[in-house]
Amino acid sequence: MEKITVIYLDDQREVLATIGKDLAFFENLLNLEECETVDEAEQLMENLYSKGHYVALVISDHIMPGKNGVEFLSEINRDDRFEKTKKVLLTGLATHEDTITAINNANIQRYIEKPWKSEELVQLTRELITSYILENGIDYEPFMEVLDQNTLYHYLHQQS
Repeated sequence: MEKITVIYLDDQREVLATIGKDLAFFENLLNLEECETVDEAEQLMENLYSKGHYVALVISDHIMPGKNGVEFLSEINRDDRFEKTKKVLLTGLATHEDTITAINNANIQRYIEKPWKSEELVQLTRELITSYILENGIDYEPFMEVLDQNTLYHYLHQQS
């Protein structure tokens, strides 16, 4: 089975713990990695790539020490190794301009405001993981338990 990773980063431990709790549903089939800094996330992504693992989704806070979330997600978007990686900006402090920049430069799939609803984050993760698996031609059957059935149905319907 392919190694598929979800990375989430925030500089506040309590936020990381909450995201981890929300995403625990996926831990049996996906590799869940938390990072407190952009540097840590960049190093992790390099390491995962060198091992041939997929980085399917990055969920990033915007306001981070050093490089902010929009800058980080924009860099991921420009990196050919991670061009299909799905990106979510999760923050309560981004300005309207930050959000536009994230959409235009980072090609984010979604912007979620803090505080978020757990079920919203889980559903979004299901949809984005499903899209990532299908777009990369990964065998989806081992992951059926965590996939979004509507996304899968629409994809398979279009293929027939």
